[in-house]
Amino acid sequence: MPGPIVNGGPLVCETVTADRMTDLRRARDRAVHADLVELRLDGVQDLDVAGALGGRRVPVIVTCRPVWEGGRFAGGEPERLRVLAEAIRLGAEFVDVEWRADRTSLPHGERTRLILSHHDFDGVPADLPSRVRAMQGEHAGVIKIAVTAQRVADCLTLREALAGDGSHVAVAMGPRGQLTRMVPALFGSLWAYAGDAAPGQLPSRTLIDTYRVRHTRATSDLYAVLGAPLGHSASPAMHNAALADLGLDAVYVPIETSSADEVAALARALPLRGASVTAPLKQALLERADCVSDVARQIGAANTLRWTPRGLEGENFDAAGFMAPLDRRGLRVHGQRAVVLGAGGAARAAAWALRAHGARVAICARRAEQAGEIASALHVATGVWPPGPGWDLLVNATPVGTWPRVDESPLPQDAVHGRIVYDLVYNPPDTLLLRRARAAGAEVIGGLEMLIAQARRQCYWWTGREASATVLERAALEFISAIGVTA
Repeated sequence: MPGPIVNGGPLVCETVTADRMTDLRRARDRAVHADLVELRLDGVQDLDVAGALGGRRVPVIVTCRPVWEGGRFAGGEPERLRVLAEAIRLGAEFVDVEWRADRTSLPHGERTRLILSHHDFDGVPADLPSRVRAMQGEHAGVIKIAVTAQRVADCLTLREALAGDGSHVAVAMGPRGQLTRMVPALFGSLWAYAGDAAPGQLPSRTLIDTYRVRHTRATSDLYAVLGAPLGHSASPAMHNAALADLGLDAVYVPIETSSADEVAALARALPLRGASVTAPLKQALLERADCVSDVARQIGAANTLRWTPRGLEGENFDAAGFMAPLDRRGLRVHGQRAVVLGAGGAARAAAWALRAHGARVAICARRAEQAGEIASALHVATGVWPPGPGWDLLVNATPVGTWPRVDESPLPQDAVHGRIVYDLVYNPPDTLLLRRARAAGAEVIGGLEMLIAQARRQCYWWTGREASATVLERAALEFISAIGVTA
C-alpha cells in the first residue's frame, strides 16, 4: 500500500488510459516519475476495480468520466457510481466524481478523499465564481475546476475564481492554458496533471525536469517567452536549464498570445520579472515600454523585457546575438554586400546590425511593402525577390524551414550562390537552406548559435548571473531531438 502524500510543493499526477486492464496496469506502473497516478477507468472494456488498484506503488486517483462530462463511459449512471463506490471501499487514495453527478449513493471512506470536479470544454462560464462557491460549500476533499482557455487571460479568471480555497486543482485546457500546468503553484493547485489524456497536458518528465513544478512556489520569479505560435520554441527548455544551473528560484514559461493588452494584464496579476519577445509582439511591446534602450529604439523592436520599480524596460539583444557567430569566426562584414530575407523583427535586427558594422544591406521579402518600410526606417536598400547573384552574405530571417515544415526553404537551389549563408532558423539546426548552401560551396551558420548568444545576454540582464553556453546548447538540442528533429 503506498504511503501518504507529503504535500510540499505542487505534485505531478500522471493520467493513464487504456482499453484493456492489462494495458492500464502496465501504463500505471510505467508512470515512475509521477507522485500520483490518475486511473481513467471510463475507457476500459474489461473493467476490474480491484485489479486496477492492486499492487500500486504510488497513490492513485480513480476516475470514471461519463460521456456527458467529456469521458468515455457510456453506460448507465448507477453502474458508473458503483465503480466509484467500489474504489472507495477498496481504499483508493482519491476518487474523482463530477459536481453534476448524484453522489448520494457513494459511501464514506476513511482512506479516500473525494475530488469534486467540474469541466467546461467550450470556454470559461460567465458564472464561474458562483459555481466555485457552490462546490466549496459541499466540503469535498479537493475541488477540481477545468475550463478551456480561449486566451491566456482566461487563466487569470480561473485563478481569481479559486482564490482563497486551499484544496483545489485549477486547469485551463488547451495551449492558451498551459501556464496552469507549468506553474501550478501560481494557481494554488495541489498538483498538475500530466500525460496525453486531455488537451494541453504535458509529459511528466517535462513538468518535473523542465518546469520543476515540485520546487516552484507562488512567489518564484516568473520569466516567459511572449508571442504566437510558440510550439517550436526551445527557449523554455534553455532558460529553465540555465535558471536551474544557477540555482535560482525561478521558472520560464511560454505564454502564447498576440495581444500586448493581454501581456499588460498578465504582468499586473503575476510575478512576471522578464520576458523574451517574438513575433508578432516585438514592435507592439516596444511601444508599451516605459524605458527603451537606444539599440531597441533604433531597430524599432524589443526582443527582451523586464519589469522593474521604474516600470517596463525594453531591450534588443537580437542584434548582438546575431553578430556573435560572425565575430567568433572572424568574418568581417564591413564593405560586404548582405541580403536579408524577411520583413519581421528578426530581419530588422539583422539589417540594423549589419549596417552598423559597415555592410551594404538590402532587404528582400515577398511582402515588398513591408520590406520597403523596414529599409526606409533603417536606411538600407530593398531588393527583388528572390535575390539575384552578387551577394557575399545571405541571411534568412524568415520562419521558412522551421519545424515541423522542415522540408521547405526560402530559396531554390539555383538561387543560392554566395560566400556565406546564415539561417536564423534553429529548429532544426541543419535546415534545407543550409544544406543547399553547403552543396553550393558556401560557408554556413545556423541559428542556434545566435539563440544561445542572445539567451546568455537576456539571462544576465534579468538576473545579473552568467548562463552557461554549454547548458543552454545541451537543453536546446535535447528539446529539438525530443520533438522529432535530429540535430
